Amino acid sequence: TDAVKRRMVDSIDSGDPRVLNKLGAFASLVQGAFPGIEDPLLVIKTDEPGSKQKLAIELDRLQDLGRDLVNHTVNDVIVMGAQPMYVTDCIVCSRLDADVVGLLVKGMAAACIDQGCVLIGGETSVQPGVVVDGLFVLSATVVGVVDRRAVIDGSSICAGDVLLALASNGLHTNGYTLVRELMERDPPLRTKQIGGEPFLDVIMRPHSGYYPVLKDHFGQPGLHGMAHITGGGILDNLRRILPAHVDAVVDLNRVPIPPVFAAIREAGSIDDAEMLRTFNLGVGLVCVCAADFAPQLSDQLTEVGMRTRFIGEVQSGSGQARTIDSLSW
Repeated sequence: TDAVKRRMVDSIDSGDPRVLNKLGAFASLVQGAFPGIEDPLLVIKTDEPGSKQKLAIELDRLQDLGRDLVNHTVNDVIVMGAQPMYVTDCIVCSRLDADVVGLLVKGMAAACIDQGCVLIGGETSVQPGVVVDGLFVLSATVVGVVDRRAVIDGSSICAGDVLLALASNGLHTNGYTLVRELMERDPPLRTKQIGGEPFLDVIMRPHSGYYPVLKDHFGQPGLHGMAHITGGGILDNLRRILPAHVDAVVDLNRVPIPPVFAAIREAGSIDDAEMLRTFNLGVGLVCVCAADFAPQLSDQLTEVGMRTRFIGEVQSGSGQARTIDSLSW
């Protein structure tokens, strides 16, 4: 175990000047000053990759799983308007497999580089008899920072705002318990072609990370709220940021559904309500924007390769997210 941990240094030691000690210390020592931020607030989130990890183990896609975990957790931090700073991980296994741990750490470290933060260490623990052989428990904690005056918490959302959807690249990290059940019932689903790509490859794409395309827009007065679309789908996650005096009204006919979700719906004869609750249906993140700011944001995101779609608006209400029209398959 000690030898494997020493080999992690190559992945974790990024040379970032904010990290003041090296792997192996009892705890990570990092810079706590944030230049340019007058009243810094820390934004902290811990998460895990869900049952997608069972497929990642089976298919030997552990490096991608590390990316999934960091990108998912960073997305939860940035929707508060925060800059992601530091990431720690926790890997608990029955026996330490150097290759498995190495790939997980490499994936997390690479995702941190893409997201502008740094993997500073964590905990790798061997627990025989606690964790089933061949499996592991994986989680990560992301620490971000935001100036108090620049927090994006949804409190400024008002009637007349519009809902701008940023595209997902697939399932991200939700809905895999259902999808694994469908593939067990219908094994040919694994190789079904979705746009010229096997179904299995489509559903294993790493979770999109939105910080690189959104960071330059933080602090814009027209950006009133952001919702990361994870478990619970578009509606449940929008409800988490709405003030009590408004509703988010989603036009389902405008939701840009990628073909992989239609394949899942058909394979399981799943009704639209369940699809909407379980999956992101092509919407990875929603920006709630002032109506006069939304076209500008959409154009700028499109210029950097992010697909966007207006999917609804905010109306006077009672803090609910509701739908009109129906999904277009």
